[in-house]
Amino acid sequence: MDSTQLLKGVLDMAVLAVIQEEDGYGYDVVRRLRDAGFDDIGDASVYGTLRRLYSAGALSTYVVPSDDGPHRKYYGINSEGRALLTQQVETWGRFSQTVSRLITAPRPAAVRARAVGEK
Repeated sequence: MDSTQLLKGVLDMAVLAVIQEEDGYGYDVVRRLRDAGFDDIGDASVYGTLRRLYSAGALSTYVVPSDDGPHRKYYGINSEGRALLTQQVETWGRFSQTVSRLITAPRPAAVRARAVGEK
């Protein structure tokens, strides 16, 4: 299974969850997602998601000066973002339960036989 397609479906939720823990700037959010197990996540995907969530009103931003380079734009979750995250977590819960039921449900013998090529 191609995990990149699964990630596209949950990236908003994952980004909101990371920022809910603590505000962060773009690369910090990328690093925290990778530390959480999303090893193959692309920087551009996360930066685009941050911009989109900000434009949608789910995130606020502020700039912090840096002594070592350019100022950093930090993202923080706001009340609209928390509501969106709650909705997405509920949807994910229902979806994952449905998929779990499908893949763990006992199958009739005829279906099992077809699956392994028996007649």
